[in-house]
Amino acid sequence: MSEEVKEEKKTEDVMAATVHSASDPVVSAKTLLEAGCHFGHRVSRWNPAMRQYIYGKRNNLHIIDLNKTASQMQVAYQALKDIVSKGGKVLFVGTKAYAQKAIQEEAVRSGSFYVAHRWLGGTLTNFHTVSKRIALLRTLEQEELNGEWEKLSKKEAADKAKLKAKLSQNLEGIKEIRVLPQALVVVDPKTEHNAVAEARQLHIPVFALGDTNTDPSVIDYLVPANDDGEASIRIIVGLFADAVVEGKGGEPLYAYKDATAASGTMADMLKGLDPNEQTKAIRAKLHDDAIAMRKKARRGNHPKKVFKRNFHRPEGDKKPEGENAVTAGKTEGAVNSTEAAPTPAEKKGE
Repeated sequence: MSEEVKEEKKTEDVMAATVHSASDPVVSAKTLLEAGCHFGHRVSRWNPAMRQYIYGKRNNLHIIDLNKTASQMQVAYQALKDIVSKGGKVLFVGTKAYAQKAIQEEAVRSGSFYVAHRWLGGTLTNFHTVSKRIALLRTLEQEELNGEWEKLSKKEAADKAKLKAKLSQNLEGIKEIRVLPQALVVVDPKTEHNAVAEARQLHIPVFALGDTNTDPSVIDYLVPANDDGEASIRIIVGLFADAVVEGKGGEPLYAYKDATAASGTMADMLKGLDPNEQTKAIRAKLHDDAIAMRKKARRGNHPKKVFKRNFHRPEGDKKPEGENAVTAGKTEGAVNSTEAAPTPAEKKGE
């Protein structure tokens, strides 16, 4: 057997090890449970449409049924892998503090684009304008690399550095993007509602990690799970990144690692958890919910400002007619009666 044939056979063996059947379990409910994916929001902060994914309540929190989460992840994983295998590009979006690190690292690992700081309105729907800002960022980076800033005054160089830093913060993850992505991966679609709305307008499929307050009707592929825990976000986003990696022919990092794990009921799995650790996690979740509710209340209690405009009628204008004339007459009469009324000094003189 020649060396070339051996190399080809070796390559085929490696590919066979990385390709999995669509029926193979991507992740087990037990692994999701260990990452804290089962914690939903406070009972009062739920969307009734998420009822089908909720197992029950505990300490005023909804508990997500992780067997259904694993099933939803299976469908989403295969769909995203299929898009990437056909040459599609993926954009990861997560601007929450808990999600930023995972979004950036997993997007880079999978060779995808990402937005981890702030979603700029029109990133998708006004892509032409955003492309111009990306071109400006690349120009500034090239100028700095070529040493052109050294020829400028200190103020001009500082202004360019400030502009570059601002553009880089918002556009770093999409700096190399050339065309619109074929899929959007989102952490907390309620927070990233602008990104979801733009994707839906352009018929771009949305894959999302959503908590119990999510509206599933606006998501194409929803994976119900805790969107406030770093471990929960890391494993779900990591699985989405694995779908991209496997779609490109690579080896996944999180998926299929516990394919032989037995899937049990939620009741049995919850019994096996450490009560102290669960209490800490529940308190943290309730604390985050309380902060979110206070912020929402403050935003809702701000009264709308009413701007009053003073309209001055020119001296030559006619007096108002109809009801306005009656009102004006009453006002004029009141003024005249006030002027005609005697002062206290005049009364004393009399």
